[in-house]
Amino acid sequence: MRYEGTVYRPPSEAGSLLIQATIGCPHNKCTFCAMYKNTKFRVRPVEEIKEDLLSARQYYGDIVESIFFPDGNTIVMKTEQLIEIFSYAHELFSRLKRITVYGSARFVDKKSEQELKALHQAGLTRVHTGMESGDNTVLEKIRKGTTSEQIIRAGLKLKSAGIEVSEYYLVGIGGKDLSHEHAVNSAKTLNAFSPEFIRLRTYIPVPFTPLYDDYTKGKFKLLSPHEALREVYQFIENLECKGSMVLSDHVSNYWNVHGKIPDKKDKMLKEIEYALTIDESKFRPPHIGRL
Repeated sequence: MRYEGTVYRPPSEAGSLLIQATIGCPHNKCTFCAMYKNTKFRVRPVEEIKEDLLSARQYYGDIVESIFFPDGNTIVMKTEQLIEIFSYAHELFSRLKRITVYGSARFVDKKSEQELKALHQAGLTRVHTGMESGDNTVLEKIRKGTTSEQIIRAGLKLKSAGIEVSEYYLVGIGGKDLSHEHAVNSAKTLNAFSPEFIRLRTYIPVPFTPLYDDYTKGKFKLLSPHEALREVYQFIENLECKGSMVLSDHVSNYWNVHGKIPDKKDKMLKEIEYALTIDESKFRPPHIGRL
């Protein structure tokens, strides 16, 4: 198995076999992200990917049950290429239950419903997609390259194909000025398709990114711990999804908020109310954290 550069994966893929299918990110313009800034995007040859899968089979044997194919936006690969590597993975690992990739709405939406259904039939079970925000003003400011309407369309396509959707909400990415709009409109966007998972992440400025420069110049105002918690409160308060699991599975967050919407909505709101009674000095500084 061969890896190039830093390999990123969601925390929920900690137990998955990681096989790089793409290098870098085809968009690579988000103002808050430094993950692939010095990496030119490319798709690895299918034969190389299959060689790595075979190496993993020879090393681990038949114990692999989950595979995540990095890097950013692997969904951008041609459908027939993805089908080939997914099918080969199932040939090698008889216990394989789950195949997952990163895929933002912009690139998911380029696939037809028929293509996505074919990917599901080949073994794709879940797409991790970084919505970040469902507010169009925020999305434009952070140069996400997509819109709320496209996020909804992509989410509905994935769900129609039988593929689980794991959406990411970036707490505080609207700054102080757009915190309310960011929370409410993100909830409205997710309500339109009820993803299986909604994962909370809290924005921490990353050096050598455009948004970090805005932060250091005072153009972007970070939320304090209590302000971030109140934003999460507004976000969850406005969620009306059916069966979506909210998860706070990341060290950047100020509080571990988790539960299914709508069943645990009130419980989560009460937990946030309690967190707001704790003095802000007990929380990490807004600009310091581990990503």
